[in-house]
This record gives sequence, C-alpha cells and structure tokens, in this order.
Amino acid sequence: VFSANGLSKYYIHQIACYLPSRADVLPNDISAKQPGYACVLANVLEAATWILSEPKFASDRAADIIAVSTSLLDALPTITSATETVFLYGLCTGADDDDDMAMDVDVKDELDIDLQKQIMAAFDSNTKLLEHLVNALFTGTLSTNYSDPSGPSDAEVEAVGSICAFLHVMFSTLPLDVTMTALAYRTDIVPALWNFIKRCHENQRWPYFSKYISPLPVDAPGWLLPVSVFCPIYKYMLKIVDNEEFYEQEKPLSLKDLKALVLILKQALWQLLWIIPSHTSPSQKALPNPLGLKKMSIDSLKSQARIGLSELLTQLQDWNSRLPFTAESDFYSQEATSENFVSQAILGNTRASEIIKLAPFLAPFTIRVKIFTSQLANSKQSTASHSALTRHRFKIRRSRLLEDAFDQLSLLSEEDLKGPIRVSFVNEHGVEEAGIDGGGIFKDFMENITRAAFDVQYGLFKETVDHVLYPNPGSGLVHEQHLQYFQFLGSLLGKAMYEGILVDLPFATFFLSKLKEKSNFLNDLPSLDPELYRHLLFLKHYKGDLSDLELYFVIVNNEYGEQNEEELLPGGREMRVTNQNVITFIHLVANHRLNYQIRGQGRHFLRGFQKLIPKEWIDMFNEHEIQLLISGSLESLDIDDLRLNTNYSGGYHPDHEIIDMLWEVLKSFSSDNQKKFLKFVTGCSRGPLLGFEYLDPKFCIQRAGVPGLEEHGDRLPTSATCMNLLKLPPYRTKEQLQTKLLYAINSEAGFDLS
Repeated sequence: VFSANGLSKYYIHQIACYLPSRADVLPNDISAKQPGYACVLANVLEAATWILSEPKFASDRAADIIAVSTSLLDALPTITSATETVFLYGLCTGADDDDDMAMDVDVKDELDIDLQKQIMAAFDSNTKLLEHLVNALFTGTLSTNYSDPSGPSDAEVEAVGSICAFLHVMFSTLPLDVTMTALAYRTDIVPALWNFIKRCHENQRWPYFSKYISPLPVDAPGWLLPVSVFCPIYKYMLKIVDNEEFYEQEKPLSLKDLKALVLILKQALWQLLWIIPSHTSPSQKALPNPLGLKKMSIDSLKSQARIGLSELLTQLQDWNSRLPFTAESDFYSQEATSENFVSQAILGNTRASEIIKLAPFLAPFTIRVKIFTSQLANSKQSTASHSALTRHRFKIRRSRLLEDAFDQLSLLSEEDLKGPIRVSFVNEHGVEEAGIDGGGIFKDFMENITRAAFDVQYGLFKETVDHVLYPNPGSGLVHEQHLQYFQFLGSLLGKAMYEGILVDLPFATFFLSKLKEKSNFLNDLPSLDPELYRHLLFLKHYKGDLSDLELYFVIVNNEYGEQNEEELLPGGREMRVTNQNVITFIHLVANHRLNYQIRGQGRHFLRGFQKLIPKEWIDMFNEHEIQLLISGSLESLDIDDLRLNTNYSGGYHPDHEIIDMLWEVLKSFSSDNQKKFLKFVTGCSRGPLLGFEYLDPKFCIQRAGVPGLEEHGDRLPTSATCMNLLKLPPYRTKEQLQTKLLYAINSEAGFDLS
C-alpha cells in the first residue's frame, strides 16, 4: 500500500520510464479540449510541487519530474498570455490608451480554459515549483566552485542537458512572464549555467546534448542548448538588477566574469550569423534522438540562440556604456571591420547587412557611421528629382521663431522635408534681412530653433539633475497643441541629422531609447529621479514583511502643483505590495515614470523623427551613440585634422604667418578652450564623428579688416557659425592673437551672422 506521496512518486517514475512512446501510460482523451497528455501534465505538475517541497525526496525525483514535464510540454500547444507583465510591456512600448489589451489567456487549439489555468498556476512564483526543480537537480550535481579549472563531469552534463531541454520547451510553450521571475530571482541558474559554460569554454570541450535536441547534426556546436537558455534568463534579470548589485556587489556575476562572458557570447553569435548556416541541410548526418522532442529542433534552437545572444549582448553593452567593465572593442568582431564586410553591409540584402540589423554592436561605431552616412546619401539622391521641382522658402520672424517655423514647416510632407529648405529672417521692424540662403542661413536657423524649442523655459522639455533633456510629462498643461509640437520637434531633430547639422542638445538616454522604440527599466531611473530610485531599492532589499508598510499598486503624479493618484494595475488601490509581488511593483513604478508618463510625447516625437530617419537606420546605434550622431564627438578636438580640412580667403593661405600663429595658439589651448573655439566657429562644441573632412561647409578662415591696414590690435575675431567661418584680423604677435581669441570665445562677443 502506497502513501499518497509515495503513489505520486511511483506514478511519475513510471511515466518517466515509458515516455516518449507513452504506450499504455497516458489515459484516453476526455474531450478534444481535454487531451489525456494535458490532463496528466496538469496533475504531474500539481503533485510535483507537493513532492519537491520535502527536501529528502526532492533530489531523487527532480530528474523524473523534469523528464515527464518536458515530453508533455512538448506536445502542448503554445499558450499566450496578457497578464500583468504583458500589460506592463504594453505600456513600455507606448501602446495607445484605447489599444485593445486583452487580459485573458488564449490558447491555440482551444485547450480547456481551466486546464490551461491549472498548468500555468503550477509555474506561478508562489508555488515555488521551478525553484525546487532547478535547485534540487543542481544540488550536489553542478560544481559551485567557480574557480574549478576542470571540465564538467558526466553527471553535470546530464543535469544541464535535462534542465535546459525542459526550460527551452517551457519557454516555447508558456508565457515568459509566468516563469521568468521565479527563475531569475529564486534560483541560482544564472551563475550555475555560467560556470558550466565558462568551464566548457576554457577546456575547449563542449558536450553534445544529442539525447534532447532533434535532429542534432554531428557538427552542431555543443554550446547551443545551454546558451539558448542562459541568455533569456539573464537578460530578464538585468531588467531589474540595480546599479549597486551589478557594479558593487557584482551579482549575479563578477565584473571579471562579465568581460569573459562578453567575449564568449560574441564569438558564439558571430559563428551563428556568419559561419554556421541558418538552416540545417537535409543531407547533414544527424545524431539519433531518443526523446523526439518537436520543440527542440536544431533550427528552432539556432533561431532562439541568435535572438537571445543578440538581446543579451545589447543589454550588456548598455551597462558597459553607463559604467565600463570591459573595453568597448570587446563587443566588436574583428571580421566586421574588413572592407569587404563594410561594402556588403552598405549594399544591403546580404549576410553582412543582416548582421548589422540583428547585432550592430559586432561592428565598430565608425563602421556603422559610414553605413549610416551612405544611407543618407542614397536617400538624398533618390529624392533629388523631387527636390529639383519643389523648393520651399519661408520667412521667419526672429521674435516668433518657433511659432512661425511650426506654422509653416509642420505642413510639409515627408518628401518635402527631405528636400532643400530656404529660410529668410525678418527682424523686429518687419524688414527681411539681407542674404541669400545657400545652406548657411538654414544651418543658423536650425541652431537657433533647436536652442529655443528645447529650452526648458518653453515648457516642452524638462531637465534632469544631470542637466539632460527629456519630455515634460506636464507639457499639456503648458501648451494646448503640445503633441503637435512634439511631432514638429521630432522632424526638426530628424532634419538636423539628415543634413549632418550638429546640434548641442544633451538628451537623457531614457528619452533617446524612444527613438529605438525601446522600453526603459529600473537601472535607467537614477538619471530621472534618484530619490525614487533609492526608495525602490529600499523596498527591493527590505528584510521584513512588506505588507506592514501599507503600500498599494498606485502612484501619485505631481505636475505644476496638480496631484492625482493613478493605479499601476487595474484594481491597484486594493492590491497591497508584498514580498511576493514587490518586484512587479518596482517594475511598474519605474515603467510609469520612464515610459508611461511620456508615452504621448514620445510617440509624437518619434512620428516626426521617422519622417526623415527610418527605424532601421537608428537601430544600428545604442542611446549613447545616438547622442554622438546628434551632437558630434565628445573626444578632444583634433587640431591637426581641423587644419588639414580648412579653407582660406581674404588673402590668407596655409603658409601665412598669421595662420601659423593661429594653429600654434589653438594647439596650446586646454581641451575646454578648444571646444569653446569649435563652438564659437561652428555653433557646436563637438566635431563630426568621422573627422573634419565631413564638416559641411568646410571650416574657413577669412582675413578681417581693411586691406592694407596692418594695425588691428583693438578688433576681436568674429565668426559666422552658419558658414563655419572665422574672421581673423592680422594681429602683430602671437600673444595678441591668443588674448583676443580667448576673450572672444569666452565672452561669446564675436558672433557675426553677416
């Protein structure tokens, strides 16, 4: 006579022995919506939670439970869900308020709804099933000695193959929001799998998990299975890991290990994208697969590994941009720097261009800038015929710069925006200023209008504590047409990038992510609201009972003195924050501030921006690189490069005595003064990304003053930023030139737009 517990263990063990044939093991289908295998799966999972809660039975039965669950999950139709986490991601991606966001669970093939719920409930974080399964299988099997130089034992290989096959099938069957929180935060699977991957790599001995993958070619890489499971779990964890955990506590992986991880994952991804074919050839010899798992096909595994590797490395590059833990070049593949690769990437519809789309970080930034520049040139060439027939000229009052520009330019079509736009200014007396716009006046117009439109005093943008710009969540209280203005500003920024005009606008990275249609997470919050970030960390690491704090799923908005309370989830006013749901609460609060509050402004800005810069172009760059595209290089000014790309007029030439003095003075300037000089003559303190060869128009030094009169000691140098022009009097001494130039660039007294 078996006890209830013993019967459950015996029942599961018998199924494990007979699967995958399932002969005489699975019951008959109750109905089309209640197939026998799904009913058995629901009961096995329910029993497993109970069995594994007793430590003395856990390690004995974990392998049987995983074997049974893997086979039964493999037969289950894919279940899609729109639970609270999907609701969260809907907000992150800027879904409209009236978008349909069904909160019900939908299952293909119409599996019985109660059966679905029973299966998914077993994986809920509160049941601790995944926690018990992973920990029980790994305890005493996987090495926890992270400095162990030896390769994995046969027992470790079996354990990793078993759990990874189970998780891969589970990821392909169940909604990720059901499973990821428990895996990422309640198990040691990330450090355990990393230790396994690292030891295999160091020993150059990868096992073949032929028992699980079907069909597995004999030359398939052994890292496919563990990497395809490791990447999505670690990627999910990084969304809620805070800066202190990542950089100071070095959890879950040390910074030293992260450098090694980047190199290993980069090598694996390059192999998948460039070396290993996307699809398995039917003629390839495959190893036998006793389990016959349909969701473990080699092509499916490659596809998931490509996506997982690319997304995880993208996240790690974001962390590295914030505070470096490895060299930027560690993300590059050396093969992606060759001339052949670059030409193939520019050509399009090639494997190189596909790599740039999926994993742009594999190519150095300068390579991607060349590709971007080529795309701009091709776009301008394709619209040249339209531009020749259509020329737009606008009169702009300097006293109403933004309003006039909005009224006239916002009416232009996408094609018109890409063409030449000519501007003439009207002064305060209503008189049109003299001058023909050959491009220089338009550059001056762009510099002035962006400075005015993005000024925090205008109310459309706000400044963080770090003095970077982001959309004002309360812009609607300041301007009735605020969303139309955001669309206009998006097209202005797009036009500046399209024309190669650098604008000195520092944007918050969490706003720049909207240009990539990306969501922001907890680690982006410190730049916006460091105090709220500290409060959320307090909750995350709180040791007591969080329900005692009487917190609910609501947030208070405060804009211009108007306060309103908003639910983070439907019914949030009655939903108390507990130790079990605090991670979801933190996710939602960070999402609300970083994504939801500015979703309208961000959506309209993006709409205008994409009229000129398509998403696939901007997706080549991360947020820090996009800022460089907008404002130019942050590196010190290369005076020698500027000298090589300078024109002269008014009697000056490259070997003129005054010119030699100027370059000597500029080279003696501090980095700060060099940047001030560049801003003085071009309107931007940072140079073009690919060097001054790409400055348009070329920097020019013109002799100022009356010809034949050599005494100009009282005159200051002046500039015309619209033409990148320096008007330099012929000073008698180097000391005099240095004094006057320093005064001009520091007082900004020498601008001359004539």
